[in-house]
Amino acid sequence: MTVVGGEAVRAASGQGVADSAPLGDDTVLHERLEAAVESVDVLLIEDDAGDAFLAEELLAETALTTHITWVATLKDAREHLKDFRGCVLLDLNLPDAQGLDLLREVLAAAPHAAVVVFTGLDDEHEGVAAVAAGAQDYLVKGQVDGSLLGRSLRYSLERRRADENALQLREARLSARENMRLERGLLPQVLLGRSPLNHRSYYRPGRKRAVVGGDFYDAVEKDGTTHVLIGDVSGHGADEAALGVSLRIAWRTLVMAGVPENDVLPNLEAILVSERAREEMYATLCMASLDTGDERMRLRVLGHPPPMVVHGTSVEETVANPQPPLGVAPVEQVDVDEIVLPRGASILFYTDGLVDAYDGAPPARLEVAGLRRLVTGILEQGVSLHALPEHVVDGAERRNGGPLQDDVAMLLITHGEHGERE
Repeated sequence: MTVVGGEAVRAASGQGVADSAPLGDDTVLHERLEAAVESVDVLLIEDDAGDAFLAEELLAETALTTHITWVATLKDAREHLKDFRGCVLLDLNLPDAQGLDLLREVLAAAPHAAVVVFTGLDDEHEGVAAVAAGAQDYLVKGQVDGSLLGRSLRYSLERRRADENALQLREARLSARENMRLERGLLPQVLLGRSPLNHRSYYRPGRKRAVVGGDFYDAVEKDGTTHVLIGDVSGHGADEAALGVSLRIAWRTLVMAGVPENDVLPNLEAILVSERAREEMYATLCMASLDTGDERMRLRVLGHPPPMVVHGTSVEETVANPQPPLGVAPVEQVDVDEIVLPRGASILFYTDGLVDAYDGAPPARLEVAGLRRLVTGILEQGVSLHALPEHVVDGAERRNGGPLQDDVAMLLITHGEHGERE
């Protein structure tokens, strides 16, 4: 049975709000006018028809607009509890369930509802236990009038909302701290103190990322050779970000341990296979190596957008032999491409969040050629190399028509005399 009661219903039949309050009692009138704007869904779980009628009459005395659904058993209540966000008035002595076990089942079935125990048992210890278990209030039949019941419902709903807001805030803070930990792992302090290469790094999360994505980079100088890495794990989420952290740290460890250059990526592929959460996960990456005193840079590109060489306002795409991403096929030996990076020139490494941006309107994408034109135009406007990454992302977002969907990581490496740490 469904019953609709409350002040709004009585007003429609000719009995106004002011008629139910003494003339001159401004406090009561203000309270009822304020409460009259509320509409509360009430699920009354009560096996006694007389007590159910009593609860409905008490609520009819209040200024609340209540929409009451009455059920007599827990079995009948279950179909209403799912996704219910109103207030549950619960008797703790039903034919098919009793006591705190009944309360706990209702709380579990309707986690977003405010649950008020409405029982004939006047037991202070039972009331404390019910509130401790999660009930918003404990009311005893025969000791409650309409005003008290109405206030209890309103306050219980507000406490439930406050609890949900506090939980969401806590989850947001935990997520933010987790993001910071992941970001520190993905975006390190590079080790170029003795390298002739300077660096400028940049990272911006995509607009739909709940956590940082799987984009990562690193740069290390070891025994007279500078090694640079940038990569992107397929997909988005905590598993992808964690795998990106694992790959970056593993790559740095392999380089710092003096593993031969040709063996680094095969070993990294073995680590990816052992650490990934799902077999279909893979990573695109680009690894570059430059010996101190030389201008010939060795490139290994596995399914990743090729870097660009920047010299003045000239921007050139590098040419690399296409190779499958890491984790798609067994890596035994990676083809090596060679480019010239003269002193004073820079090389821009980036992830595919840039080239996947729309170029004006869908379905056209910016792609590598469009990105090269964008970078060239920015440099021709006199933008400094240090400010280039921000201008590139801003330009890509203008072409995209809004924030980029995917994360973007960039590493701008300049061939100079001495390395600088950011």
